[in-house]
Amino acid sequence: MQSRTLSRELALLILGQIPDRAAAAAPAADTPLETVLLQALASLAEHVRESLDHSAEDLRQAEQQLLDSELQEAGGDSLPRVRQHLRDGLGRAEQALNRLSASLELPRLLLLADQDGVRRDALARASGVLRDRPSIDRRLDAVMEGWRLTRLPRIDRDILRLAVVDLETFDTPPAVACNEAVELANRYSDEQGRRMINGVLRRFTTAQV
Repeated sequence: MQSRTLSRELALLILGQIPDRAAAAAPAADTPLETVLLQALASLAEHVRESLDHSAEDLRQAEQQLLDSELQEAGGDSLPRVRQHLRDGLGRAEQALNRLSASLELPRLLLLADQDGVRRDALARASGVLRDRPSIDRRLDAVMEGWRLTRLPRIDRDILRLAVVDLETFDTPPAVACNEAVELANRYSDEQGRRMINGVLRRFTTAQV
């Protein structure tokens, strides 16, 4: 992970700790962003623990289902049950591996978040969103094409806002800002959110030319 990629992700986690209505009413909140950052890291650590616990449970159930398939008599009416146990066991194992894969970078993020440069950059990005959010939201709304920004999930709105700050405050090239936003969506949103974010940012950058 590059330091700026880490900073974007940390900034996203910081924004997630601030209620949307509070951010709109008081962009310069009384709680220092450093404190919010610590809250975000604590939340991330808890997420890692929960992911590992879920993965362990998935693997335990997969092991039990595979064992059940071995205990079934291989023949007659039991064959469909054997196949089902095998499918269930393999499905559980795949689910556990996917969950573990998605969590692999999170402990590294926790570790590298202590770097001064990463923290300063993350705080600057989050501050930029909070400071200019009304203006950012109005301009994003203008390119939504029959949709409203407020109808998107909170995580998607924050990814878009950070991308605008990337473009306008950090002078990030449009292609890089779009790609980084899509990468965040791959980690924290879903396929529909990823497509929406990609489309909105491409229209936004085109409108700024």
